[in-house]
Amino acid sequence: MTEFGHEHASHSWDDDQEWERNWWGDCTHTYAEEMKHVEYSKMMGLEIIVGRGQWPVWDLQGKRVLDIGGGPVSMLLKAYNRGMCAVADPCKYPQWVHDRYKIADIGYQQVAGEDLITAGFMPAFDEAWIYNVLQHTQDPELIIANAYKLAPVIRIFEWIDIPPHQGHPHELKKVLLDYWLGGDGHTQWYDNSMNDGMMGHGYGGRFERP
Repeated sequence: MTEFGHEHASHSWDDDQEWERNWWGDCTHTYAEEMKHVEYSKMMGLEIIVGRGQWPVWDLQGKRVLDIGGGPVSMLLKAYNRGMCAVADPCKYPQWVHDRYKIADIGYQQVAGEDLITAGFMPAFDEAWIYNVLQHTQDPELIIANAYKLAPVIRIFEWIDIPPHQGHPHELKKVLLDYWLGGDGHTQWYDNSMNDGMMGHGYGGRFERP
């Protein structure tokens, strides 16, 4: 794998996962993170559908989607006309999060993106979604490679040029993401003008398997 970023010498993967679990807490205060999905989706090439009495909503038109690292509030929960969909995330969340996915008929498995193939995931998906995930992982390049083994299309949004810090052992760069994804991603500067926590350089796009 390509040399990537810098890891915290003082924090192990378990430490970073514990930090992530503590950050989400009981998963009841997620409004700010879910609002960011609106901007993520624009960069991922997803169109918000209006007129259903709910917002935001995405029409999957029957597509089968794997959300890698979707956390407790996957964008799939706001999508309709879903085919077979699933969320894979290594973090331990409260049982009610699992129950919510079950009620929504979205598969859920507690597994890291690096382990999707060995965990038995099959290439049965039309798209893989990755958003605000890769900074948190052990091997971002491997996760992208696994995603392409499972789906011909990746939609992605990631923050780039942010130095490593607790819970985020990697600094992502456009040049590496472009190389791993086999394309040319879009970038945009977010200035937190709406006090929404969106601050920094975002990277995103829709990519097809090389």
